[in-house]
Amino acid sequence: MSDRLSVLKTYKLYVGGKFPRSESGRVYEVTDSKGNWLANAPLSSRKDARDAVVAARKAVGGWSGATAYNRGQVLYRVAEMLEGRRAQFVHEVADAEGLSKSKAAEQVGAAIDRWVWYAGWTDKIAQVVGGGNPVAGPFFNLSSPEPTGVVAVLAPQDSSFLGLVSVVAPVIATGNTAVVVASEKAPLPALSLAEVLATSDVPGGVVNILSGRTAEIATPLAAHQDVNAIDLAGADEVLAKELEIAAADNLKRVLRPQPVDDWSATPGTDRMTAFLEMKTVWHPTGSLGASGSSY
Repeated sequence: MSDRLSVLKTYKLYVGGKFPRSESGRVYEVTDSKGNWLANAPLSSRKDARDAVVAARKAVGGWSGATAYNRGQVLYRVAEMLEGRRAQFVHEVADAEGLSKSKAAEQVGAAIDRWVWYAGWTDKIAQVVGGGNPVAGPFFNLSSPEPTGVVAVLAPQDSSFLGLVSVVAPVIATGNTAVVVASEKAPLPALSLAEVLATSDVPGGVVNILSGRTAEIATPLAAHQDVNAIDLAGADEVLAKELEIAAADNLKRVLRPQPVDDWSATPGTDRMTAFLEMKTVWHPTGSLGASGSSY
């Protein structure tokens, strides 16, 4: 019989590459599907949300300025690190969503594969959505995608890990930075993901993860003048409408909630293109010599 004391895990927020407690000092109880206590999670405040936006804005330049190939390498490193901690995430997802160990293992495996999938897209999405445009005249016209900037992401409430990865990975794959509001009822896999991100070459501030009451955190994010876009995946119909109205104040891009029957299905490119801006450049061709030929 062991006489060791149990070492319970202290879950913290992830802001700017660091692991602070909520500035308010508040926590809330997280329980499993049967109502059994699992842990205390930080109850984020409006100040935490503002701090996360500051960190995300600071990281935009370096992350968006990195080569797409480099971002792909970083995302693949996240998958590598998750593979090494698979057992931990299987346990947390099983508790969070009331799944059997085998079902939870499928969800975790799909989430790891999802990181690999988006890692492969980082240096290809520009070829899919950009390119040369046919125009009539002595000039050529090129369009290329650029990241929107700071994106607030409300993670799905019912898919604590696979759904979370499915909304966060496309945002950062395309060069944006993210302020993520974890599932209110099942935040622990998201908070553990922060530990993986911190050791996966993802620069501090590129992903910031908050836990707590979704409406309480999302409201200041939707109204924040330095947030460029918001994904409302984790909002119900009433909250989504309120947040969309608040987001209109500075013309944020808004991705409305969309019902997803199966998060493991191939996601397509919609969530990447939702937070890309198209830049179009016009350039005169000019003439080559007296013959009047042009290029």
